[in-house]
Amino acid sequence: MKEQYHRWHSPNLNLDVEMLVFGDRGYPVLLFPTTKGAYYQNKDHGLIDSVRWFIDEGLVKIYCPSTFDDITWYDKGIHPADRARRYAWYNKMLLEELAPWAMHETGVGKVAVAGCSFGGYHAANFAFKHPEKVGHLFSMGGAFDIRMFTDGYYDDNIFYNNPVDYLPRSDNWALWQMNIILGTSDWDICKEYNLTLSHILNNKNINHWLDIRPDGKHDWPIWKEMFSHYLSTIK
Repeated sequence: MKEQYHRWHSPNLNLDVEMLVFGDRGYPVLLFPTTKGAYYQNKDHGLIDSVRWFIDEGLVKIYCPSTFDDITWYDKGIHPADRARRYAWYNKMLLEELAPWAMHETGVGKVAVAGCSFGGYHAANFAFKHPEKVGHLFSMGGAFDIRMFTDGYYDDNIFYNNPVDYLPRSDNWALWQMNIILGTSDWDICKEYNLTLSHILNNKNINHWLDIRPDGKHDWPIWKEMFSHYLSTIK
């Protein structure tokens, strides 16, 4: 399995971004780590190995960027407005730098986005904000209401990065073209967030699969089962 390390200076963040890339061809998948996770976290926890067959067969090429949770939503040392503003810059980096890079390298006109736990938020937010760029969304144990990090403060950056707020008002045609899978389980601490998001999608008649697995917990073993299953739905 081909593995490459990349580091570049992002003009949107004015910071360096690190990333691991797995594979040499196939549908591009942006795979986000969990809370404060580094770019190598999904490899270290076995999520990449769980889908090795798809990579070796050239079906997918997986991009694992670093996140900046510690200086955005999780930075309690700055005002919530600054947390949201910094996250908006991160989103611009994904939109203007990483997604075009992945599409250019693979020759595919859209990306898939995926992530476990808080990585599921990153994936879902990018997909619902920019559905014309995303063909597939795979969230595993995700939570989708960012207001838990804003201490009661609210502004446009929070609204437009909080899927449960902006999605009900969105009429972007590409939402109805996306393959959306929300993975959760009976004992998932984020199960209610998935039920809420599924309800919003149902109210908009947006087709999706709410995958509730029996007895599973909010942890890597079930996410590895989910991820390999979900990649098999990419056409």
